[in-house]
Amino acid sequence: MSQTLPDLPLLMIDAAVEAALLEDLGRAGDITSQATIPPDARAVATFGARRPGVVAGIALARRAMWKMSNEVRFSELIPDGSRVGKGDVIARVEGPARAVLSAERVALNFLGRLSGIATATAAFADRVAHTRARIVCTRKTTPGLRALEKYAVRCGGGANHRFGLDDAILIKDNHIAVCGSVGEAIRRARAFAGHLVKIEVEVDRIDQLKEALLERPDVVMLDNMGPDLLREAVAVTAGRAILEASGGVTLETVAAIAETGVDLISTGWITHSAPVLDIGLDIEIG
Repeated sequence: MSQTLPDLPLLMIDAAVEAALLEDLGRAGDITSQATIPPDARAVATFGARRPGVVAGIALARRAMWKMSNEVRFSELIPDGSRVGKGDVIARVEGPARAVLSAERVALNFLGRLSGIATATAAFADRVAHTRARIVCTRKTTPGLRALEKYAVRCGGGANHRFGLDDAILIKDNHIAVCGSVGEAIRRARAFAGHLVKIEVEVDRIDQLKEALLERPDVVMLDNMGPDLLREAVAVTAGRAILEASGGVTLETVAAIAETGVDLISTGWITHSAPVLDIGLDIEIG
């Protein structure tokens, strides 16, 4: 899995890391390290997994260290997208002790948060591996960190839904309410969209699905439908559109949802509620 992951753009990484370091260092820097650690002290440290999971965010941890000192040597031992067990060493750093200590929390925050998302995604993906369905994320992400969190979803074996309001048309229930009907909303979207813009519409009833299919949307989101209704929707659609199940998706329900034959299962939980993967930095002062 890790071999197929594209690198995160350095510009994106730098912006996130610099903002986090500025927040942490404040106006005076790491006064604890300045007060207690000699300027010439060296440190060796390892990032270790304290419970099993999937790694994501190595590049941000590395960049946090390098931002504090270009003398830090960062050795990646386990790449993003890899599964780790309790006690596995993910990366090793060597360099000025003050720099390593000052970057520690920012590096761990990014690594733990993104690895937590990757781990949660992998748990869902494992439950549906025997089906055709893919797990996809939503826009329910931490403000300012969406691209990073969606990258973590890919590390965990999931796929990305749209990144923002500008890269696809997704007609939700409130859009339909204003337009007056599912069909009218799709017709307006079709007249507006460029030839590369996909159109998805949300429905929660079979009669809405049938109305939508007459207008040939690219994707239909089946909102809060149980397995029986989902199976009926798959039969009615008969391959004429990609079907995405959404709403009420948990680890306990996702397999049954996938077994209905839908193509995609979207869940916001993997980004907005995934627990942080417990990763520690064990350090020695030399």
